[in-house]
Amino acid sequence: MSWPFPDFPFAEDGPPADSADVRLAALVAQRLSIDWTTRRQQITVTVQNQVVILAGVVADPETRRAAGELAWDVSGVFDVCNAIRLRSGRRRGR
Repeated sequence: MSWPFPDFPFAEDGPPADSADVRLAALVAQRLSIDWTTRRQQITVTVQNQVVILAGVVADPETRRAAGELAWDVSGVFDVCNAIRLRSGRRRGR
């Protein structure tokens, strides 16, 4: 479940962003951008209640696995949901 955009009328009643979650998201994103395996991949990082959610598309299973392991290595992470998809092979068509 994603959070509503701030300009929605019900966003004022929604929970404020937890500074610990924001900090964790920044740390995980930094870690992914530094590692040679994941730095040029299309990976987004979201954190809710210390649970890191990785999403995006990568070329191979090793990169997907590495992203999950890098997220787990960040101090303060309670769990990791690795929703990264693998890029399909060649496109068929003429």
